[in-house]
Amino acid sequence: MPNQDREVRPHSQPRQAISLEGLVLTAPENWSLLAPGDAALTRRVKAATPTWTVKEKRGRRVISLGVWADSEVIETERLKLLIERQSPAYKKRLAADRRRRSEKQTAYERTFREAVLRYLDFHSSYQDLAAALASRIADHAVPVGSGTVARTQRIPLERRAEAATIAWLRHQTTGYDHMSIPLIKGRRRETRRKLAAQSKALLDVYRKGLPVDSTKCPLQISISSPIDS
Repeated sequence: MPNQDREVRPHSQPRQAISLEGLVLTAPENWSLLAPGDAALTRRVKAATPTWTVKEKRGRRVISLGVWADSEVIETERLKLLIERQSPAYKKRLAADRRRRSEKQTAYERTFREAVLRYLDFHSSYQDLAAALASRIADHAVPVGSGTVARTQRIPLERRAEAATIAWLRHQTTGYDHMSIPLIKGRRRETRRKLAAQSKALLDVYRKGLPVDSTKCPLQISISSPIDS
């Protein structure tokens, strides 16, 4: 059994895990748990020896809790990786990778902001407001690790821009964050749907170029704030 790669679930007892078939497994004495966090080391250990990958489902997410593997293999791969990471070639490659990621992120920020602008489609008399709003939405939604819809690749860019805009408006121009919503199935979704309709109606005012009292409009009040609340 230790000679077989497995995906397992955590067990309440130390050095034990539960197989996908429901069996309680005990890790061999010469094994240890490699904690998550170093993807390169985890990949190397998995390539070098049989492992048990510990995963746990939390809500809709599947969380990695580490990998059980031969302790000697873990330490050997850790040392080899440490030596490699201290080499000038590795540091040069790492710097190049960081630069590429930064350039890619900058390009996506620009692309996403332009997509938001297209979705807003404000009248020419409100172009300055549209630009400020697009920047505010992009700054919130685009950063790596933000966990927003803007970071997913599963839906087209234009839909991401629309969803991010509606989400930003929900939090910034409605009382959603302070609403007491009953814990009834579908009630939160229904509330979001109603608020989305309100947000789209607000956007239509600016798309049509209608006059707006800036002192009372929740959108302009939010944009004039120095920091998103």
